[in-house]
Amino acid sequence: MNRPSGPENAPSPASPREIRNVVLVGPAGAGKSTLFEHLVAARVEGRRPRDDDRQASTGLVAASFASGEVVVNLIDTPGNPDFVGEVRAGMRAADAALFVISGADGLDVATRMLWRECGVTGMPRAIVVTRLEQARADFDETVATCRRVFGEAQPLAVPVQPGGPGTTVAGLVDLLRAPGDETGRRSALVEAIIEESEDETLLERYLDGEDVDVETLTADLHAAVSTARFFPVLPTHATSGIGMEEILDLIEQGLPSPADVALPRVYRTNGGDFGAVGCDPAGPLVAEVVRTTTDSFVGRQSLVRVFSGTLRPDDPVHVSGHLQQFAQGRLGGHDDHDEDLDRVGALTAPVGDGSRPKARAIAGDLVLVSRLSGAETTDTISSPRQPALVEPWVLPEPLLPVAIHARSKGDEDKLASVLQTLVSEDVTLRLDLNAETHQVVLWTMGPAHLALLTRALEEQHHVAVEAEPLRTALRETFVSPCEVQGRLVKQSGGHGQYAVCRLRIEPLPRGAGFEFVDKVVGGSVPRQYVASVEKGARAQLDRGVLNGYPAVDVRVTLLDGRSHPVDSSDMAFQTAAGQALREAANESTVSMLEPIDAVDIEVADESVGSALADLRGRRGQVHGTEPAAQEGRTLIHAEVPALELSRYPIDLRSVSHGTGTFTRRFARYDYLPPQLVEDVVRGS
Repeated sequence: MNRPSGPENAPSPASPREIRNVVLVGPAGAGKSTLFEHLVAARVEGRRPRDDDRQASTGLVAASFASGEVVVNLIDTPGNPDFVGEVRAGMRAADAALFVISGADGLDVATRMLWRECGVTGMPRAIVVTRLEQARADFDETVATCRRVFGEAQPLAVPVQPGGPGTTVAGLVDLLRAPGDETGRRSALVEAIIEESEDETLLERYLDGEDVDVETLTADLHAAVSTARFFPVLPTHATSGIGMEEILDLIEQGLPSPADVALPRVYRTNGGDFGAVGCDPAGPLVAEVVRTTTDSFVGRQSLVRVFSGTLRPDDPVHVSGHLQQFAQGRLGGHDDHDEDLDRVGALTAPVGDGSRPKARAIAGDLVLVSRLSGAETTDTISSPRQPALVEPWVLPEPLLPVAIHARSKGDEDKLASVLQTLVSEDVTLRLDLNAETHQVVLWTMGPAHLALLTRALEEQHHVAVEAEPLRTALRETFVSPCEVQGRLVKQSGGHGQYAVCRLRIEPLPRGAGFEFVDKVVGGSVPRQYVASVEKGARAQLDRGVLNGYPAVDVRVTLLDGRSHPVDSSDMAFQTAAGQALREAANESTVSMLEPIDAVDIEVADESVGSALADLRGRRGQVHGTEPAAQEGRTLIHAEVPALELSRYPIDLRSVSHGTGTFTRRFARYDYLPPQLVEDVVRGS
């Protein structure tokens, strides 16, 4: 991902208070990547902004540069909802967020949801308004919408547009330094800032007519933003450079440093509390891998956020894989063995698609680390003397399954290895090697995510793949009781094979499993062969009795049988039992079962009707609705056949106009409608 851009060293902050970690978030088309490029170009000598960076639309891109008295680590994130995992990784690495909003398009649902996520964690936020030159754009209306939806949003500057809203932006008026206040905007801004001032008398003095100097307002701006209750707004026109200096000034003077924000909770790897951890370069090393990439030029690189301590090249470090541990609902599953130790490679500061050497990374900093071969995204990096485990950030669940296979037989082994690499780099990708359906299934975030993975397989790893129909793990079950005899009699000279068993086969309730009952009297089946009958019945049920799917929820009763003193054997009775079950199975005695998932769907209130109608078309059973935690949204509880959910992430976006999210979990098996059996079985 990053190639060295030159021999000069990256700027090195002396203290966490000299660092600003800022993430750009917002919808696709709002101009985040353009803004990122022009902000970096404004501070990195010789860098020319690029407005067509494809990588910036699908993955996290970072740049580290000096600006005034601080070092800014600026992070660009994708706007496509398929890559929300990259957005959350960027938010984890940052201490403040710049929400980039198009003045022409307004606020979309995804942006509102991300804003609420930041509110839950208390992340300080500011707003940058772009696309003001477009015909539909209106800065005042955008600010009013932000204030209505977000809260105390106040412009720090207003655009100068001689032709009126929706025309060329000629410059900005800085409200903090503006001499006049005909519109009352400056007064509203000043009051909002000093309401958060630590000087409790300042607001009263201001209202009594005392003038507040710009230096005091600037200091109180930092305090106001840090509360995550006040949200400054800045207009911009990135390609002409208008607003770049104002945004950088806001980052330097208004946004918090790593020393001003709370750290995530830290545990010991054995499950105990790690103790107090502060943003202190002299403290114990606690860092986290927020992104992992593999590049053909520089190999494996880890983008690491250092929370405590100092990271240096060649340091031995402990690697804790907390993603698996927290997913299992426990701690302490990752023992402190030698294989958990790694050694830090070269440190570099990212600059978009380049990097510069870095001698160290102190608490609060963001750095690229090479050769951390044992570390994956979300892993904790700590001192071998004090192994630590950072509580993970909220990870989105991949819900779009796609079955794939290598186009060439010769690439099958290579595909398995490459997929493991991709999974280690992308926490929103889940790999399912389904032993039952014999398929390789990628669980992805959506079609754009799948397209990116397919392109990476072909262009970077030279493995061409093809999608195939997704097979569902069906089940068989007996639906009516029957009695049947299994008979194996073979004579071929010498020892033959002889076993006869009479079985009663009965259905059991869903989820009851398998039950075996011995009702043989008089020793017609010797005791040592009763277990053989049970073993043979279990094996046949596992293989299936009609269509080749495991049979479940069955009681098999051994009623009678016959044996031969010489020709009977364990294997003969196993075979006879299996034969009996196969003979009992036909379309009138056996039905197919399909997996049913419990689904919780959250949509905007106005999309509830469409979502319910869509569920009915999927053979879903709605069990109830209730208000969601977020105002204006509804939670729908339903059960839906897994067969009907293969494209649900895509279809839910459509019926909910992008407002819908859902989770799914296996609930039970239930009868597959007879009219679907032939098509489903043939397709599987």
